[in-house]
Amino acid sequence: MTMNDDIALALRLADAAGAAIRPHFRSGIGSERKQDASPVTVADREAEEAMRRILTAEVPRDGVIGEEFGEKPGETNRQWVLDPIDGTVSFIAGRPIFGTLIALLVDGFPVLGVIDQPIAKERWIGASGQPTTFNGAPVRTAACKDLADASIATTGPHYFDDHQGAHFMALAARTDHRRMVMGGDCYNYGLLACGHIDLVCEAGLKLYDFAALVPVVEGAGGTMCDWNGDPLHAGCDGHVLAIGDPARLEDVIEALACDH
Repeated sequence: MTMNDDIALALRLADAAGAAIRPHFRSGIGSERKQDASPVTVADREAEEAMRRILTAEVPRDGVIGEEFGEKPGETNRQWVLDPIDGTVSFIAGRPIFGTLIALLVDGFPVLGVIDQPIAKERWIGASGQPTTFNGAPVRTAACKDLADASIATTGPHYFDDHQGAHFMALAARTDHRRMVMGGDCYNYGLLACGHIDLVCEAGLKLYDFAALVPVVEGAGGTMCDWNGDPLHAGCDGHVLAIGDPARLEDVIEALACDH
């Protein structure tokens, strides 16, 4: 399959997930707690099932990793990574800033990513060697001449342990922290790709949380890496940085590495 074939398939997955999700949004559906205490709804499960049915029919030899139904080993060097609702807390609260994440990994590295917000009908597409698009139009991250001018976002302080939180706050203190954004999950990375946010810093992410974000951010001119500045891949520990202006990478890593 060509990259364009893979993109077309990813968009069919996003369409199917959105069709499963929209009837449940602000419908008053309840949620359950998974083993890790995170919430899950019937919309999460139905959306992932819809995507898996398409993958089974169209690329049965590829592997699949999904948040709700685990891993299906493949027979190729390709894996589709699915998070049907990234931001389930926002979904339950009726906030349309969650997203469906779809990634394709080749040899463990993300080469294609989609962030789809099915309520606002906002869609980011990133693919290796191609510019990132937002609803069909190319987008670019913002230039940032000084870390002190940077806006920073994270999903929430409760996702950091004390050690991680201290390092995050050391970084935040070097930014324009009065513009700090809390909450947003994958949506923050789409905003960064469009130039509205400069930095996102998170810890404890799973592969399905970050794989789709990498091609989106990098195709828009930004960079994504772990807290050491190394590229993100299937074996990463979940410490994730997104930086709109790659010229600020060393500044960010230095600020994060402050002793605590």
